Amino acid sequence: MQAILKTVQSRKLVTLGVTLLFWVPVIVCSLLLVYNTIPYFSFSRNFTFLQERGVLYAKTIWRWSFYLHIAAGSLCILTALLQFSSWILKKRSAIHVISGKIYVFVVLLIGAPSGFYMTFFAKGGVGERLCFMMMAVFWFYSTYKGFTAAAMERNFVSHKNWMIRSYAMALTAVTFRIYHIVFLLAGLGAFDNYAISLWISVLGNAALAELLIARRSRNYLQTLKS
Repeated sequence: MQAILKTVQSRKLVTLGVTLLFWVPVIVCSLLLVYNTIPYFSFSRNFTFLQERGVLYAKTIWRWSFYLHIAAGSLCILTALLQFSSWILKKRSAIHVISGKIYVFVVLLIGAPSGFYMTFFAKGGVGERLCFMMMAVFWFYSTYKGFTAAAMERNFVSHKNWMIRSYAMALTAVTFRIYHIVFLLAGLGAFDNYAISLWISVLGNAALAELLIARRSRNYLQTLKS
């Protein structure tokens, strides 16, 4: 009996360690990304990103899309951090519901549409623009599916799976910058760095989401059998 208890405790410690190893960097990098977007709302053009896009910045629709997109992205990242807390879901379910509705509203009406528009002017070649476009479309689709699974179908297993996929796309803004810094330190050229970081971020996040969903499904089936 003691051996079984020790095994259970060891598994719990391992699970806790893996959870912290994942969430601590995600939370820190997410908050850092949001913090770094704040200066843009001075509406100054003295930023390298904006100076490189002087012609586009002069267009009202692009300028509004840019500010709406970074505002929506920051809000989505902040609200999404509240969605995967079991404690909040059990003890403060209202927070989960309210932040979830904000996330869905912002993604479907602002974040994904403005992101899709900006893909036509994204840095890089056709491949990179296609990658951004697929990401925006899947971000919209997975968020919509997650919303309808909960609000209309009352299928909360499906809801969580689709929201994991949605959050994976939202996090590409974070993981892209991490990969970009790593490859920069490794000496990779700017053009190759941008393209590789982008594709690895989008495809890597999508793959990780499916792995997490598969793991949850296995655990759920084991619970039903026990």
